[in-house]
Amino acid sequence: MKHYLQFSDLSLGEYEYLFKRAAFIKHKFKTYQKHQPLVDRTLALIFEKASTRTRVSFEAGMYQMGGSVVNLTAGDSQMSRSEPIEDSARVISRMVDLVMIRTFGQDRLERFAAHSRVPVINGLTNEFHPCQIFADLFTLYEHRGQGGSALECFKDKVVAWVGDGNNMANSWLQAAQLLNFKIHVSTPSGYEINPDIVALSSKQSCEIFADPHQACMGADLVTTDVWTSMGYEAENQQRQTAFANWCVNEEMMAQAKPEALFMHCLPAHRGEEVSAGVIDGPQSVVWDEAENRMHVQKALMEYLLLGEQPFDD
Repeated sequence: MKHYLQFSDLSLGEYEYLFKRAAFIKHKFKTYQKHQPLVDRTLALIFEKASTRTRVSFEAGMYQMGGSVVNLTAGDSQMSRSEPIEDSARVISRMVDLVMIRTFGQDRLERFAAHSRVPVINGLTNEFHPCQIFADLFTLYEHRGQGGSALECFKDKVVAWVGDGNNMANSWLQAAQLLNFKIHVSTPSGYEINPDIVALSSKQSCEIFADPHQACMGADLVTTDVWTSMGYEAENQQRQTAFANWCVNEEMMAQAKPEALFMHCLPAHRGEEVSAGVIDGPQSVVWDEAENRMHVQKALMEYLLLGEQPFDD
């Protein structure tokens, strides 16, 4: 049994298969071909944080693969009434085949997984957001892969991360280290990445810039996130001031390669972390990126439950 709690939980070879599998599954979806390998399987979705894309992508994806879904929120389960998460894991995992959790601390997710009898997927924690980065990389491959392998597509690419040193930045750093591309990180002072969380074994995949314009120079992809993530709302006014120069606008995108893409995990605040001209402009692939959450997660769920599958016609 394998869990997916952070991007580094899977190997290079596993990602090579999963990128190919996600493309196969997406093609099935786009050509209205049934792909239902998970008939009679049940996915439990546990939400302790609000969600739009995570819920819709997992729920729709599981139904499309022939399975069923049970939705739980903190307010309608015993987890909100101080039941130990270890006990919740023991009970829930006896009744379903797969669990996705969207919660606060990574430790809470890991405690659940340690007592689960079925695979557990990280739908977002304060520290990591691996499914989003998986979708982002798949989107980059779709737009810039030129028919080759995904891993060859990523090699030597430069991704500019502009904004908060948050869960998204952490997962990008793990991906860069594993998939052999480089990430340029620019955050305001006081909001830097924590290398201990990411467990960087080499500095070759990451370069830090005080100036976000310099971070974008020569980038193949520029990406960002909201300035105030869920759970940090009390800091919003302070963050508005600190991040004022970290808005990805047309001037910043002009520092990247002419064919550079822009991504944002959404929801976005136009005029804050990104200008309307960028997110709604020709370099933006945010809507493809959002849809691809569903396709990569379908490949991931299938793999965690069934292992590698044949690529039939």
